[in-house]
Amino acid sequence: MLEVQELTKRYGTTLALDGLSFRVEPGRVTGFLGPNGAGKSTLMRAAVGLDRPTSGQVLIEGKRYEELHLPLTRVGALLDARSLHGGRTVHGHLLGLARSHRIPEQRVREVLETVGLSAASHKRAKGLSLGMAQRLGIATALLGDPSLLLLDEPVNGLDPEGIQWIRRLMKKLAGEGRAVLVSSHLMSEMALTADHLIVIGQGRLLADASVDDFVARHSRSYVLVRTPEPERMRDLLAAQGIHADTGPDGAIQAVGTLPETVGTLAAGNQVPVYEISRHVASLEEAFMQFTDAAVDYRAKPEVR
Repeated sequence: MLEVQELTKRYGTTLALDGLSFRVEPGRVTGFLGPNGAGKSTLMRAAVGLDRPTSGQVLIEGKRYEELHLPLTRVGALLDARSLHGGRTVHGHLLGLARSHRIPEQRVREVLETVGLSAASHKRAKGLSLGMAQRLGIATALLGDPSLLLLDEPVNGLDPEGIQWIRRLMKKLAGEGRAVLVSSHLMSEMALTADHLIVIGQGRLLADASVDDFVARHSRSYVLVRTPEPERMRDLLAAQGIHADTGPDGAIQAVGTLPETVGTLAAGNQVPVYEISRHVASLEEAFMQFTDAAVDYRAKPEVR
């Protein structure tokens, strides 16, 4: 288990983390979300002793990283897939780490097979593609068979097959009782992979909730209705106590009802309709709406 306690980190005058506190529980995949510059990578670096907190602490199984005996057997981290000695082979990189932690060489072969790099075991790191480097980074994180995994943007550089593979792997690891914390900007992947979410912005905790609860609280679902008689349809909905908004394209957005209810109402009152469909809120929509005020780096709209 990972426990973050009132963690604050300053770089000069920049406040990267501001009293951040949360826990990553075993047995589930926890998505770690936030806009660029929110502090996600800083938190992960602090967790494994690469950044010293200004105040507060991160505990792994009740201890700071530097207090852990043979830390690779407690926590595995993928922070920067390109942080490799370019002259070392894939096998050599893992073997050196294994020997430093009294891990048998057989384990090196096992993790290479797990990540699909057995055939590339003698390839030098400088010759790896980004996707292969990501797989090697994941193999490094798995090497000590740890109970906690910290994965920073693990799908970067992976092809569609690789993305499906890492998704299944994270779920499998959590299913074995491990705690998995994974950061990503791909909301569609987090919606498919994560059980729980930690959302931060400007170094502060914004949300700590299940995926379903987060989406339900911070977005809206509705029934979309397209009709040549929108005013009449709105009146009929209002008479039934159903709130209706107007979408950007003029379509009706009926909130808190079902397509069957709207369809029956339209048919019973002979209102012609072109479309009745249910719009289910997505994690991406909820995230964008919820974190809008915490975005530090925002592109300007294209000028035409």
